[in-house]
Amino acid sequence: MNLPTKLTLLRIGIIPFFIVLFYVPVFGISNYLLTALYILASITDWFDGYLARKWDQESHFGAFLDPVADKLLVGVALVLLVSKHPGFLLAIPAAVIIGREITISALREWMANIGSQTRVAVSIIGKFKTAAQMLAVCFLLFEEPIGRFPTMLIGYLLLYASAGLTLWSMFLYLHAAWPSLTRDRSA
Repeated sequence: MNLPTKLTLLRIGIIPFFIVLFYVPVFGISNYLLTALYILASITDWFDGYLARKWDQESHFGAFLDPVADKLLVGVALVLLVSKHPGFLLAIPAAVIIGREITISALREWMANIGSQTRVAVSIIGKFKTAAQMLAVCFLLFEEPIGRFPTMLIGYLLLYASAGLTLWSMFLYLHAAWPSLTRDRSA
């Protein structure tokens, strides 16, 4: 159990505390604490990959666990945000993002089962998508304007941008996998 894997597990371990803090008000500073906790979890996403590569500690378990932790963190945050701000403006990009994650996870599993997992590698679009999602969620969690900076508006704009990147990256994954998806199994 190396440090990068421990950081990934920390990110997963933060989620229950994140949920409790979301629902339990803390003397008017809940949004500060919630945003700080989310930022901490997001930073571990960058550090675990960086350290694994730098220290040559990449592992199959870490490669499996890292995207799971990312999807859990973003998915939980989006569900909580939609519960707090019900309506189509937040529900649509949240559904697109969560739906894409489920689709691509299933695609990766299927491709691995048929021995074609290298065809569905992570793309740079996915990295931008993840960054936009994490920033969007930070702004949406914080809610309050920072001076004249419209935190919620920027959060919504970034969330829609990340939903667009989500659809684009899903198209790229499906396009790469299409020959395997449409190949006749009897051939």
